Amino acid sequence: MIALFIHQNFPAQYRHIVRHLADQPGNRVYFISQKNDNAMQGVDVINYALPPMPPLNCHPFTVDFDVAVRHGMAVVEVCRHLQASGVRPDVICGHAGWGEMLFVKDVFPDVPILAYFEFYYHLRDVDVGFDPEFPGLPEDPFRLRARNAVGLLSFDSVDWGHAPTRWQRGVHPPELRSRISVIHEGVDTHRVRPDADAWLYLERAGVRLTREDEVVTYVARGLEPYRGFHIFMRAAREILRRRPRVHVLIAGADTTSYGPPAADGRSWREIMLEETGLATEPRLHFLGQVPHEAYLKLLQVSSAHVYLTYPFVLSWSFIEAMAAGCAIVGSATPPVLEVLKDGENGLAVEFFSVEGIADRVDEILDHPDRRADLRRAARETAVRDFDLTTNTLPRWLALFDDLIAGRRPTAG
Repeated sequence: MIALFIHQNFPAQYRHIVRHLADQPGNRVYFISQKNDNAMQGVDVINYALPPMPPLNCHPFTVDFDVAVRHGMAVVEVCRHLQASGVRPDVICGHAGWGEMLFVKDVFPDVPILAYFEFYYHLRDVDVGFDPEFPGLPEDPFRLRARNAVGLLSFDSVDWGHAPTRWQRGVHPPELRSRISVIHEGVDTHRVRPDADAWLYLERAGVRLTREDEVVTYVARGLEPYRGFHIFMRAAREILRRRPRVHVLIAGADTTSYGPPAADGRSWREIMLEETGLATEPRLHFLGQVPHEAYLKLLQVSSAHVYLTYPFVLSWSFIEAMAAGCAIVGSATPPVLEVLKDGENGLAVEFFSVEGIADRVDEILDHPDRRADLRRAARETAVRDFDLTTNTLPRWLALFDDLIAGRRPTAG
């Protein structure tokens, strides 16, 4: 098989399936991406760069579309180069969100193309307008409609789509849903697993933490409102007040991945430390972005793991926390409740309820037997529904086989 993957940040959501295909004798795997430091044995990574952006004389709502077309045309040049070199993929797979998939079909018209449809923007009932602290603008309906243009055009130029959760598939219009399969990228549950002997040393604080300690954890790529950071910080103040032995560990960068940055230019960490008065609290630890091994140890020593999100894409870290056997307090928002069953494999809490989060953390920390049951059930959920070897990889391979053979895959 010759497989071509396209994503601006190699290997992103495709790391597991790419690694599997590259390890199989006789396969050839290409990956078109913007330049980064990642590498994978057996994968031919071909980088593209965007030319400098000239001043744009266009409406602000069309700037993203212009950038998407530039992404698409940069990918076209790489595809033409591959074609001229005699490469004809059996299947092409890539992310539809940034315009990279817009024109691939025009270069390889006879090759089945699978695209990742991660999200579809709405004015109501999803992320925009969810948080009353950050009310929408009168222009939002028009901005969001324009923002969906890239996904809609990409859908017209591919053969099939995939989404990682049923909820993310469900936010797309019905005519798109009918050609989107639900397949998560999967978790290596042999690597991400509980470890009763795990420990984590916080060098700056001189603290060594194990499963015997009270450890409340929070993880996000960026510390921002979309992932409930502002709510968690308020809950952390209450948790620290109630529990004199607890340590609160926060992993994530001072970046804004989703939604607007703070209006005054500060990071949300700086803003929330000022609001909560926790800047000098010795039991509150900001770890920044951590290597994967340290991140895994953080999950393994966690006594209670808090995961909050707007109605938006579900984080990889949520499933990995389940695989690591965390006792999870998760926001009762649709993407979370698709996986978390309250009282069974975790505890659900109203997103905005600071007292409720602290109460549910108390419920876990005060009842070791209950905590053990939640941990075990969370791990079982991750293995049953998201394990790489037994669940997701076979489904990925079956989807590729269907597309290559010209069969219609199963949607949903």
